[in-house]
Amino acid sequence: TTRVHPETREKARSLRKSLTKGEVLLWLELRDLRRLGLHFRKQAPIGPYIVDFVCQTARLIVEVDGDLHETDNGKRHDANRDAYLRSLGYLVLRLDHPDVLANPWACAQEVKAKGETRVHG
Repeated sequence: TTRVHPETREKARSLRKSLTKGEVLLWLELRDLRRLGLHFRKQAPIGPYIVDFVCQTARLIVEVDGDLHETDNGKRHDANRDAYLRSLGYLVLRLDHPDVLANPWACAQEVKAKGETRVHG
């Protein structure tokens, strides 16, 4: 089941108010993809997890990864999380925080390409 626990929903709500700089920059770009039918939600709860961005139409999740994801623990957690999300039919696209900071537009173009492929084949 993918029911979202009320605590997870509450945590997602507070995370929306404290995005990293990279997440803010990417969000500004992702909002522009709406006109293409790719509507993203930020800090969205899915089952026990909160994803950075999700487009339900494309079943596409975008994660902006910082240093925490480079540790063994972080990699293990991400692998379990990604496996769970894939089992629900999502594609998880991971972007490095420094890349997003350097060029949010280019990162959004990568997201756009994946999204359009998943929606339009």
